[in-house]
Amino acid sequence: MDIAAVAKHSGVPASTLRFYEEKGLISSVGRQGLRRVFSDNILERLALIALGRAAGFSLDEIAHMIGSKGNPNIDRDLLVNKADELDQTIKKLSAMRDGLRHAAVCSAPSHMECPKFRRLLGLAASGAISSEGLRVAPQKRRSNQALHRTSR
Repeated sequence: MDIAAVAKHSGVPASTLRFYEEKGLISSVGRQGLRRVFSDNILERLALIALGRAAGFSLDEIAHMIGSKGNPNIDRDLLVNKADELDQTIKKLSAMRDGLRHAAVCSAPSHMECPKFRRLLGLAASGAISSEGLRVAPQKRRSNQALHRTSR
């Protein structure tokens, strides 16, 4: 499959495919004219990369797990550690969600007089909750902003 077909079928831009090749995550099997050509398992390999990225692994961690020979050697301890990290992120996000929902309906005269809101402020000030764990994927952020604009 040439690079244009891979990009079309996978949804991964050709520039990203070239970058992944530079990083050793994928490799072409040759060229068809000026275009790179990839083996039939490229879509599966790209799916593994996408899964790793979605789980929050770095490209270096993903490269180590999927190996250069195309035979994944996934480190189970690394998976457990990542799952534990995701549990912590979920806890932080849940606390933030609950605090925001409470602040939206709180009967205190001002948010600064609300004990729950003040506790949220304290957590943010201490770094227990931060924007690191609260990032929304760019495409989700755009769709949420579009939704917000249309609901005004």
